[in-house]
This record gives sequence, C-alpha cells and structure tokens, in this order.
Amino acid sequence: MAAIHRCMDIDPGWDLWRTFDAVMRKGSLSSAARALGLTQPTAGRHIAELEAALGTDALFTRSARGLQPTETALALAPHAEAMAAAAAALIRSASAPADAAGGVVRISASEVIGAEVLPQILAPLHAAHPRLTLELLLTDAPSDLLRRDADLAIRMTEPKQKALLVKSVGRICLGLYAHRDYLARTAPIASATDLHRHAIIGFDRDAASLRSINAVWPDMPQFALRTDNQLAQIAMVRAGIGIGVMQDPIARRDPALVPVLSDTFSAHLPVWIAIHEDLRSTRRMRIVFDALVQGMTEHVRAGAARAGS
Repeated sequence: MAAIHRCMDIDPGWDLWRTFDAVMRKGSLSSAARALGLTQPTAGRHIAELEAALGTDALFTRSARGLQPTETALALAPHAEAMAAAAAALIRSASAPADAAGGVVRISASEVIGAEVLPQILAPLHAAHPRLTLELLLTDAPSDLLRRDADLAIRMTEPKQKALLVKSVGRICLGLYAHRDYLARTAPIASATDLHRHAIIGFDRDAASLRSINAVWPDMPQFALRTDNQLAQIAMVRAGIGIGVMQDPIARRDPALVPVLSDTFSAHLPVWIAIHEDLRSTRRMRIVFDALVQGMTEHVRAGAARAGS
C-alpha cells in the first residue's frame, strides 16, 4: 500500500469521505456526483482535498474503464463503507422517537424474496402503519447488521453473530417447475434421466449455489441457460423456455407452472429473520420484525401445505 506521507493537520470531513465512498462504488466522478447530488467539479475537488488532507498520492488513476482505485484507496474503502453505513443508520435512528410507530426501517433480503414475497408482506404492514418508511436492500450477499448496513435481514443462512436477535421461521420447499406450454411441446418426463433431453435453467458462476444443487441432484444435467440472477431464472421458467428450480409457494401461485418430478427432486431453504439486539426495544423495528416473522412463516407454510396436498 502506498504510504500516507504525513500526519493530518485537519481531519477530513464526512463530505470528503462520502464522495470517496461514492467514487469507489460508482467508478467515476460523474456517476458519484449524480448519486450525491453534486457537480462533477465539486466531486473532483473533494477527492483532491481528501488526498491533500491525508498527504497521500493519488487515490484514483484514470483508465479506459473509468477511475481505478490505487492500493491506498482499496485499503481505505472498507472504513469509508463503514462510515457510510453508520451515517445512514444515524439518520434512520433519528427519523422518529424510539416509541413511535413511524420512522425509517431498512430491510435486507435476497432479490427473489424482495421481488416475489416481500410486497405481499409489506403492503398490509404499510397500510396499518403509514408513517413507516421502508427501505429495501436487495442483495444475495449477507448484509452486516452489526455495521448497520440494514436494521433487519431475511437470511437463508443462519446468522452466527452473537449481537443479533434471530428467529427461525422454517424451511421453504423448492422444486423443479416448467410452464405447461413448454411441457406440451417437449418430450415426456418420466424419470431424472429424461431431463438430459430438456432445457434446464440454472446458475452460471455462483459456485455455492451450484454445490447446493449438486448435493440434492448429483446427476444434474448440463444447464442450457445459465444466469446467477435468480429473478431472471424465474422469468425464463415463466416464459416457457425450460425447467428450473423455484420456491414452491412462488411457483404454485401460477396455475400455468407445473411441478416436474416432485417425487424425485426436492430441497429446502431455511429462513431466519435477524435484527441487532440493540434495536429490539425500538417500536418501529419490533413492528417490522414481527410482520416479517409472520409473513415469512405464512410463506413457508403455504409451500408446505401445497406440497402436501
């Protein structure tokens, strides 16, 4: 890492670090400026002022792909991200008194849960508590609740951090599904061997997901369509392109989607709702936590009930 040459005479203000964090995330001064509501010259001046305050060489170098962070910038980036998360959490905490049923609550969930499941949970929640402002962080990477990337999280891997209050809500049933139009125009499927003649929709480079599928489907056929975006996988199944893995309670909402080899292929996705233990006494956090627990429990049970019917 390039050295920071001298002690700082003046601590860089948050505005400078905020611009630095935005440039790291966006890759250019213009994109960072738009995200922050600044002009490009102002964003450039912030970076120059930060370099001067730190007494370091350039934090970014120009390339055909935009601004590339130097080793110093890469070393500073995690700390700037933590500052940004803390600043956002501070604003959320100040959005309403602790005993109020309103204010800002930030929820982290996977893209599939965020797009396919949460709307049905959050609609009645917001109708009952219209003063709530809900922020959704949709990512398949686990958000750090201790760093306050989000206030609550819906997770498919059990949180291990001791400072979290965690509630297990069960396991979502998964199965193979295809559109009835696809099945009508393709060869019959009587066994897993027949799947090798079909278009299977699956992951591209997501090694963890590939291992999970291979654990329950050792003789997995070659994927004909690959994407690590699970919303795109669901869309392709619905479009009748091929056969893919879907959550039972999501797939069974659509009568055009038909389970494939349900007696042969089945898997489960465990679900936990997590919140930082320091937030559990804040009324708006508890309201949202309870709504997520109830809503996700109903989602899990809907899949189990359908699978058993």
